[in-house]
Amino acid sequence: MAEGRLQGPVLVVGAGLLGTSLGLTLTKLGVPVWLRDTSSEHLRTALGLGAGQIAPDIAPPPQLVVVAVPPDVIGETLRWALTHHPQAVVTDVGSIKTGPLEQLRARGSQGLARYVGGHPMAGSERSGPLAASAALFDGRPWAVTPHQDSSADAVELVLELVRMTGATPVRMSPDEHDRAVARTSHLPHLLASLVAGRLVDAPPGHLALSGQGVRDVTRVAAGDPDLWQQIVTGNAPAVVHLLGEVRDQLDELIAAVSKGKRKELTAILEQGVAGTTAIPGKHGGPARQTASVFVSVPDHPGELARLFADAGASGVNIEDVRIDHDPGRPTGLVELLVAPDMEEHLLTSLESRGWVTHR
Repeated sequence: MAEGRLQGPVLVVGAGLLGTSLGLTLTKLGVPVWLRDTSSEHLRTALGLGAGQIAPDIAPPPQLVVVAVPPDVIGETLRWALTHHPQAVVTDVGSIKTGPLEQLRARGSQGLARYVGGHPMAGSERSGPLAASAALFDGRPWAVTPHQDSSADAVELVLELVRMTGATPVRMSPDEHDRAVARTSHLPHLLASLVAGRLVDAPPGHLALSGQGVRDVTRVAAGDPDLWQQIVTGNAPAVVHLLGEVRDQLDELIAAVSKGKRKELTAILEQGVAGTTAIPGKHGGPARQTASVFVSVPDHPGELARLFADAGASGVNIEDVRIDHDPGRPTGLVELLVAPDMEEHLLTSLESRGWVTHR
């Protein structure tokens, strides 16, 4: 049994976005990585990117197996890993934790002490190995979800994996994890899909007025529908509970708008504002108050790089960046978020370098 020091080999089962990204990260750190995937195309691509290698014919057993397969087959793949690699700690990167664990228990899987669930909160609306990055996990929360039978050594090895990738481990129970991601990931995706669906049959004249707001709200709706139906159905109890809450509040919203109940409408909107401030800020800390500096950027190669260089030369730390480039506009509008006491300094500095700005 491992004792919390990850040296490898690490077997990554699944060469999609997360599996390939993990392989790239560990390989960069000098940890030997073996890759396995039922898709020869995904496997070939991940190998070509340098995310690992095919396990040699004569090789030591893996120290750790990471299951990075679609939700519908996580349970059976975990069972396979525990059975075929009896000396290895086994973890996964799936977005649902209670379902696979229940499948393992129902089938009387041996070696449950060696299994510790995991879920990096990192990803993209893009999928597949070509979307992978060795920096995907940097600074991201990574849920580590031991169950009551998980051994302390297995938990420590998975925590070591998380720390090595640059992610921040967040330890919680499988049930708590599923309720948390239903609120912070699964529900937002479903609501984004509903909003984006209202655009499908919209007249072209309406879509010409699309701004950054609709892009922000609908971006995640571009995720793979097959993957997301597996995720949502796998976490149905928690998701259905939240959808019921939204349905009740939607009825209140319809009544407030249709009957001109401004006080009730304001209360709903204020609750939304309060929710945005509840989201953790950088590095998982509390949300920080920021000020916005808007910069008009010509749509030419190198202009964004020049802006960031000039902002860096000002000595002001940029807390966040948003870009609005509506159709038909010859320029983009870049919003630089900075500490309130640095707003004036950044405005003055950028204007002295010829940028058109406003607050």
